[in-house]
Amino acid sequence: MSEPLLYRSTRGNSPAARIDEVIAAGLAPDGGLYVPEALPRLDASAFDPHGSLADTAATLLAPFFAGNPLADALPAICRDALDFPVPLRVLPHHQDASVLELFHGPSAAFKDVGARFLAACFRRLRPAGAAPLTILVATSGDTGAAVAAAFHRQPGVNVVILYPDGLVSPRQAHQLGCFGDNVKALRVAGRFDDCQQMVKAALRDVKLQVQLPLSSANSISLGRLLPQMSYYAHAALGWWRRHRTPLNFIVPTGNLGNALACLWVREIGLPVGEIRLACNANATLSDYFDGDPYTPRAAVATLANAMDVGAPSNFERLRWTFPHDYELRMQLHADSVDDETIRETIVRHASIHGELFCPHTATAVHLLDGMQGSGHALPWAVVATAHPAKFDSVVEPLVGRRIDVPPALAAMLQRPAGAEPLAASDAALRAWLVRQSEQERVAAG
Repeated sequence: MSEPLLYRSTRGNSPAARIDEVIAAGLAPDGGLYVPEALPRLDASAFDPHGSLADTAATLLAPFFAGNPLADALPAICRDALDFPVPLRVLPHHQDASVLELFHGPSAAFKDVGARFLAACFRRLRPAGAAPLTILVATSGDTGAAVAAAFHRQPGVNVVILYPDGLVSPRQAHQLGCFGDNVKALRVAGRFDDCQQMVKAALRDVKLQVQLPLSSANSISLGRLLPQMSYYAHAALGWWRRHRTPLNFIVPTGNLGNALACLWVREIGLPVGEIRLACNANATLSDYFDGDPYTPRAAVATLANAMDVGAPSNFERLRWTFPHDYELRMQLHADSVDDETIRETIVRHASIHGELFCPHTATAVHLLDGMQGSGHALPWAVVATAHPAKFDSVVEPLVGRRIDVPPALAAMLQRPAGAEPLAASDAALRAWLVRQSEQERVAAG
């Protein structure tokens, strides 16, 4: 067996752990995020040039699972999770530009990749007869539906979704509440940052964990972040083989998990070039990369609601990757895009080019337009994070027509949906979880 790669907390006050332990725990005991003791290095020649996305993922992630009981199952885990396309489609009206479409999974958003990988891991980690595990998910719109779809009716696992009431699109809200069975949705009287804080507090609550085993499926979970590296690696390697130049990415980002996955692909040695972060009006990251001190703040509501994050959790992992501000600012660029510009971008590309983009993808398309207008001639890939049909209430009035709904999303929208109200406090979530646990014990006899 290979020498195992171990993982430590970004805060440095937790014991080293194996990848299976990290995936099961979600958050480190000291409240930090798990990171590998060192990022492995890989060369493009290690990958099968004719391999599928699942094949690329298995090769890419093998060093992260080295020496672990899950290592032998990794190829099968990747096949289970990554069974839908993630095409790199040429944008015909842009010079040397493409769009990486990540919305062809069950919930029509990029979060399907990490959620399905995590579910496939848990199916192999949970021993028969183990106490049910409750997975807590804070969502600003897309994560919750992806996790719900991935874990729906999976034995031994319950899913609890927390989302900010009134701050997700109507179709996102319907998705979050349409599963039932082992999936519960809670509409929180607050913002996404409140939901995220409540989940972290519950995961750190030792007494609660004894009573009710908990884990997480947010991008704070390394089991969700690592597989997201696969589509960047697959796209970049394909581009490299055809053109012998690195592919550059524009990534819409909120909690920074998707952007960090792209950065780590570059750091392990694969042909990724520049990385630019497209943010909405929540300017925590763009202000930092412009030279201001890193200052988390309360999130503001925008059209690109899945990016409405004022205190991105994965900044801790960015700091671990590049501990010094000057070094980190050399690695990434970030720009904020306001709602009016998002609207203008959606309208312009629909009317002139016939392209439909969700509000999140539109932030990245706006950055692409600006760079190409100023003569920035590198090959760029815009990361399309969600299908525009998820945001029909925003996009359809702007483009003046109905958007075709993908079949999997249409099936979700036909189910009845509902969510329970919850106050935005750690105590409220704790009380709800304890009450739910007691009700399930009574029902089980």
